[in-house]
Amino acid sequence: MTPLPSWLDWAQRLQAIAQNGLAFSPNPYDRLRYEDVLEIVHEMLGAQTGGDPIAFETLFGVEKGYATPKVDVRGVVFQENRVLLVKERSDQRWTLPGGWADVGLSVRQVVEKEIHEESGYETRADRLLAVYDMRRHDHPPYAHHVYKVFVACTIIGGAPTHSLETEGVDFFALDALPELSLPRVTPAQIARFFALRDTPHAPVDFD
Repeated sequence: MTPLPSWLDWAQRLQAIAQNGLAFSPNPYDRLRYEDVLEIVHEMLGAQTGGDPIAFETLFGVEKGYATPKVDVRGVVFQENRVLLVKERSDQRWTLPGGWADVGLSVRQVVEKEIHEESGYETRADRLLAVYDMRRHDHPPYAHHVYKVFVACTIIGGAPTHSLETEGVDFFALDALPELSLPRVTPAQIARFFALRDTPHAPVDFD
């Protein structure tokens, strides 16, 4: 596991402190201080990544209320000894179908919806496989703190189709995986899901 860079850990924690302060502090002077902390966070991220601090201000500007990790939900669908992957238009790499959890939908509803939208297959969510902290796995550094939820699903209908976000749908053996979209899923995680498929009574993986 690649350790989270210290600067990103500090930035995420400071951002959460400042966001929580702005959500709950009635003191106008304290609120100004929290806004100053957020500005420093944006400058830290910009300096370390070469990005524009204003872009990070926009990224975090939509985050209101108590700061919590974002939730990414992905479906794990096997066909014989191969796993379903979709090719992302954004980076031209492959991943398990899924995306951000939607307000108002359960985990089951989110994963079934995402698989259908991104691959064309209709599925039934059967089993929670894992809940991972993105920071504890070999994903590239990411501005947000993310929990990744992986659910085993079974195909019950549909046919492979492309979408606005994906331009490829296929099944791959573990020893023949294409180039993966590492912010979304890692080779080690897919290998783990193959192992969990073969041990149906194993407990849920979580960090």
